[in-house]
Amino acid sequence: MVSPAIALAFLPLLLTLIIKYRYFFVLFYRAVLIRIWKDCVTGLSREERAFQYVLTHATPGDPDSILDTFDVWCSKVEFISNIGPKKGKILDRLLMEHSPLTVLELGAHCGYSTVRIARSLPLGARLYSIEMDQGNAAIAEKVIRLAGFDDDTVELIVNPSDEVIPQLRSDYNLERLDFVFMDHWKKCYLPDLQMLEGSGLLGKGSIILADNVLFPGAPKFLRYIRKSGLYEWRIHRATLEYSKGIRDGMAELVYQGIK
Repeated sequence: MVSPAIALAFLPLLLTLIIKYRYFFVLFYRAVLIRIWKDCVTGLSREERAFQYVLTHATPGDPDSILDTFDVWCSKVEFISNIGPKKGKILDRLLMEHSPLTVLELGAHCGYSTVRIARSLPLGARLYSIEMDQGNAAIAEKVIRLAGFDDDTVELIVNPSDEVIPQLRSDYNLERLDFVFMDHWKKCYLPDLQMLEGSGLLGKGSIILADNVLFPGAPKFLRYIRKSGLYEWRIHRATLEYSKGIRDGMAELVYQGIK
């Protein structure tokens, strides 16, 4: 049995660790513990609970209202890893600057970033959004339509990205992607980027924006873009969505083509 003196000696170290990693403890509580408890109590998934809140509090047909309501739920009620309002402004700015006509989203989740992208697109543009989880895709579909976007603007594709990307030319008649937003499994960032390169859908000037490259992180993806010579790139540093004190960032890539 540990003596009180030894236990007391470790107390300063314990307090230091708690203070140093307090934001991560808060994130674990909000993202994991609360989710498990509410899953058991409500019988609904976290994404279903978020949609019920949006359906009750947002204005149908108003994308800004949909996003604002999501932000309230994610910051005040439960944590969901959407891009959020702060990093979302970077996405908004890039879309406004480049006015892409053909956009690919990898990871629709429950539709937040899909709505955010769709509201910033120029007239005649089209967004292809890929989500592999059927439950999340069903919710994303409802959110997208609630925001007022039809199939002509947003097409939701329910399949894994590594199955869809090779078929974008043949099944969806795509010739070029002007803008790609990555916010799915971080381990998929690099293979999916290389698959897009191999597909020939990236042209000179195509933009790729990848979220959460610092936390949880995508180190292989970042090493590749540094060494490949195919991109001009930069990191937009920020904090993790709906959190304080956890550093994160988005990678912005501009495809230069094979030299």
